[in-house]
This record gives sequence, structure tokens and C-alpha cells, in this order.
Amino acid sequence: MNAPIEQPADTLRNALAGLLEGLPPTQAARAVDRLIANYRGTTPTDAPILRDRADVAAYAAYRMPATFEAVRAALDALADAAPDWTPAGHLDLGGGTGAAVWAAYDVFPGPRPTTVLDWSEAALALGRELAAADAGLKESVSWQRARIGGPETPPEAALVTISYVLKELTEADRAAAVDAAARAATGAVVVIEPGTPDGYTRIIEARDRLIAAGFHIAAPCPHSAACPIVPGTDWCHFSARVSRSSLHRQVKGGSLAYEDEKFAYVAATRFAPEPAPARVVRRPQIRKGQVLLDLCEAEGALARTTVTKKHGARYKEARDADWGDAWTPLG
Repeated sequence: MNAPIEQPADTLRNALAGLLEGLPPTQAARAVDRLIANYRGTTPTDAPILRDRADVAAYAAYRMPATFEAVRAALDALADAAPDWTPAGHLDLGGGTGAAVWAAYDVFPGPRPTTVLDWSEAALALGRELAAADAGLKESVSWQRARIGGPETPPEAALVTISYVLKELTEADRAAAVDAAARAATGAVVVIEPGTPDGYTRIIEARDRLIAAGFHIAAPCPHSAACPIVPGTDWCHFSARVSRSSLHRQVKGGSLAYEDEKFAYVAATRFAPEPAPARVVRRPQIRKGQVLLDLCEAEGALARTTVTKKHGARYKEARDADWGDAWTPLG
């Protein structure tokens, strides 16, 4: 009997497992504490968060599993909206240790020419080291140092990702980075940020710039009209379940075997995507005999629909629906 084929998520988890071996626990803890403080604060463009091997190792153990799951969820939504499209190449702006590369490898199987641009040489070095755990990634990914949001013109690629990067940039550099992604992408751009009000604000800014550049919104919005959420009253975000390894629990000081990563994202395409009738934008509320679904509709409005047992199969469908799923309105 053939051994089961290891999935990218498992390969990445195994590669991360020995990452902190030999690094004193106190040094790792200090690096994690500083990373948390920086990610919650404001970091100027000319001060990379990841400065040395200890920083990068702590970051990879602390953040890569969650970043991987958030990016994978966003790319899954893109794949659903473009079922006949597979990227022939991938450019990851600010990709650091390569979580988005692994996520794209999982959603769109098979190696492809991939370029990771980041300003931290230490992050790129570790990304290269982790990618060596998979033969396909080892040979297909190029890791290059570049200033994100700078004047350099990135290479073209079918898929361009920017994940958890915009917060680190100045307002001008954020705009420049998104514009560079739009110019480089021959197929799609996917931008992911933390699922916070300010993360959502950055996603909306990116969304507006991508629409202005001629892109169609593929996900999560079922339309390319203005976002119907009133600024300051709410924000659109989603959740991805992250399985914690023993290393992950150790670094994060947690005891649960999982955590939920909240994220906001936009996926935009140069071609017209498959139309999504509506999108579930909150965790469904399951009550006795009914399910309440908060939806963003194709007409560009927010609405709540109630699905009851009298709706038959649609009631079971609603009970199985998840935050972020497409939903066909009741007929």
C-alpha cells in the first residue's frame, strides 16, 4: 500500500516543528513579545519588524500557521469564484517567510514560478529554508529582497498576493503597493489583513484602488459596487480555524488545540468571475427551528434572511453554512 501523500499544511507544520530548536526559550519569548507590540502598534516603512534569525524564527512559529489558514481561506474563495482558472505564476509582495506561497501551493496544487519580495533578508532566508522541505517549492520559488511600496517595478505574475503587509506601510506606500500589485497581476490580486476595524479599512482602500484599475471583485463581495457597510459602525471580516501544534501552543502560551484567526480580505480578477448571489458575512445564528443569516447581496446591500424548517433542504443547507460561504437567496 502506498503511503499517503503529505499535504502542504502538514509539510509546513513539520518544517516549523524544529524551528526553535537550539534557540533559548527566553530569547524566543522576548522576540514574540516584541513582535506582538509591533504588530499592535505602528511600524514605519524603513524599519522592518523582522530583524534577525531569532525574530524570524519566533515570527514563523507565532504567526505562520494563522497566516497560512487565512490566506488559504481567501484563495479558496477566489478558486470558487474562478473555477476554471489556475495561476501559472505567483508573486507575493512582502511575503516574508512564505505563508502565502504555501497556501497557494495548497489551493492550486503543483509548483509554479513564484517570486517572494520582502525587505527582510532574515525572513527571506528562513522562507527559503522552510521551502526546502518540499521539492516542488524548493525549485520553483525565488526569494528576493525589495522595498515594498518602493519605486521598483515587480515582475508580472498571474496571481499577486499581499498578506498582512499593509499595516506596516505608510499611507503612500500602501497605495503604491496595491497599485504595483494591480500592474503586475495578469489574472488576480488577493489582499489579506487582520480582521480588525483598521484592517478592514485598509482592505476597503485596496478594494477601491483595484476597482479603479479595472479589476472585478471576485470575493468576498458578490458585487463590485461600493461596500454597503457604514464606516465606523461595523466591519467585514471572516474566521479561519487554526490547529495548534505543541510548538505553537508553547510559543503563544496557550492550552487549546486550536484558535480562530480573524481576517479581512479582497480578491479581485482581471476577468469576470463566477457571480456569487450573496455572501454570509457573519457567523450564522442557529436557533430552535430556524437559522439567521446575515448576507451581503449581489445588489450591493446588506440583509438578514431567516431560514426555517419549512424551507426543507435549504434549512439543512443553512445549518451547514459557514461564515464567508456563498448563499443562494430563498426562492
